[in-house]
Amino acid sequence: MPPSTLQLLAPLPPVNPATNLEDAPSTKSLFSVLLQPTAKRPSPLSYTTRFLTQRSRLAIRVEAKLRSSEVSKGSALPDAKRRKEIVLFDAAPPISEKSRGSGGIVGSGTVPDEKRKSGGFDMFFLLKKLPKRVLAALSNLPLAIGEMFTIATLMALATVIDQGEAPDFYFQKFPEENPLFGFVTWRWVLSLGFDHMFTSPIFLGMLVLLAASLMSCTYTTQIPMVKVARRWSFIHSAEVIHRLEFSDSLPRASIQDVGVILMGAGYEVFLKGPALYAFKGMAGRFAPIGVHLAMLLIMTGATLSAAGSFRGSVTVPQGLNFVVADVMSPAGFLSRPTEAFNTEVHINKFFMDYYESGEVSQFHSDISLFDVNGKELMRKTISVNDPLRYGGITIYQTDWGFSALQVSKDGQGPFNLAMAPLQRNGDKKLYGTFLPVGDNNSSSVKGISMLARDLQSIALYDQEGKFVGVRRPSSKLPIDIDGMKIVIEDAIGSTGLDLKTDPGVPTVYAGFGALMLTTCISYLSHSQIWALQDGTTVVVGGKTNRAKLEFPDEMNCLLDKVPELVDADEKKNN
Repeated sequence: MPPSTLQLLAPLPPVNPATNLEDAPSTKSLFSVLLQPTAKRPSPLSYTTRFLTQRSRLAIRVEAKLRSSEVSKGSALPDAKRRKEIVLFDAAPPISEKSRGSGGIVGSGTVPDEKRKSGGFDMFFLLKKLPKRVLAALSNLPLAIGEMFTIATLMALATVIDQGEAPDFYFQKFPEENPLFGFVTWRWVLSLGFDHMFTSPIFLGMLVLLAASLMSCTYTTQIPMVKVARRWSFIHSAEVIHRLEFSDSLPRASIQDVGVILMGAGYEVFLKGPALYAFKGMAGRFAPIGVHLAMLLIMTGATLSAAGSFRGSVTVPQGLNFVVADVMSPAGFLSRPTEAFNTEVHINKFFMDYYESGEVSQFHSDISLFDVNGKELMRKTISVNDPLRYGGITIYQTDWGFSALQVSKDGQGPFNLAMAPLQRNGDKKLYGTFLPVGDNNSSSVKGISMLARDLQSIALYDQEGKFVGVRRPSSKLPIDIDGMKIVIEDAIGSTGLDLKTDPGVPTVYAGFGALMLTTCISYLSHSQIWALQDGTTVVVGGKTNRAKLEFPDEMNCLLDKVPELVDADEKKNN
């Protein structure tokens, strides 16, 4: 028993002889807080500080030695065999896991559940330990790194394998006679769902596993670290302070002056008698939890985008319309249509801009949206990189085409001639049409051929295929071909639109914003400083979790500002 322990012996009260002693526990112990915390009134100083009183706990351990099993039922215990022991600790002893299992009574003679064997396999023990083992396995850092590497590999594989194509495409692209990498065939692609990688069970399962690892790490590691960092304590030993990462002694100094300097540097300062504790940068301890939550937001948003969106493409001539629901198709099992799918889209006008060389530089579509009652909801002219957004639906300008050519012949018409795509090399397109001349029922129909690469000029050829000239649709100038006057009235273009809904975009943006913010906050150092007034000397020490090279310089700069105490006699002599 240590010297600071006080032992008091006192007789127990008489035991009722009628009490059954065989059912009573042989040992009792009780923890009780006898000294309640008291707050001291701060002394009138010229600065503001904090006085916090640490709780003192007095643990009383009461042991009663009872008669052994030989004592018969109903007999009283001798006074010499009864005693009470009171043990005083400087602080409350820690309550172990075993003590909690028995209701906080230590040494009560109750066998803990972990040690209770009923002859055979203890299923309750396994179920109690299983969650902790699962959390420990999921929070393993190598496992999380392996999960992220697997997800990155699957994403890279999705860039090699074309997504969302028909099965015939994969039959030709990945034949069994010539497998990719020696083993990847169309059977692998279709059976594993790699034709829609981001909604495949393998990819979504890896996301769920990584999310479980992040939550387990947060629960088992990051949150306990924050709880430990928030606990403040005083050090009453100069030797312990000298063993810290940084330590120094200030002869003829006051601990109150040290507190003032630290408060001016942004530290939270606590004083209790001759001891001081200060810290700053607690936000840096919370940042890793924020990083994990941000990553969870990003993965949740990505899952919503992959499995809960709609996509569709359509090419519409100028002047026509379509309903959104007719061109949209679900992308995954979480896709749910909205009321905005009943919106009707009308193409008012389609036009293009050109470079000086004649190449197409930009193309635009004037679009109006109408509800089921025919009321115009919105109108906007969209272009590449300037989409229209309404009701969660985004309409992108992605392509263009040549729909029809209006032609007049000898004052008759105009006739609408459909334009057919003839060649396409990259962005260069070629469209053509044919104006029959003579008897249309003849086996050898002849006519005038017209070719166009864009909407601004039309090349015309006679019945023999010889080049005649070029006309612009807006010029209205006639051209004489084989005795006929041909006028190009107008060129009708068609707009290529991509439509999609993406419910996960706001969540992904919020996740990336939180990730950038919490990553910057995580670089804040959590610094802790302890000080002890030892006579006229102040012993100061501290530690930090980051910026360990700069921390000693910061401390020396702060301690240089602490004023030196001067005795009254020395001051008088000077």
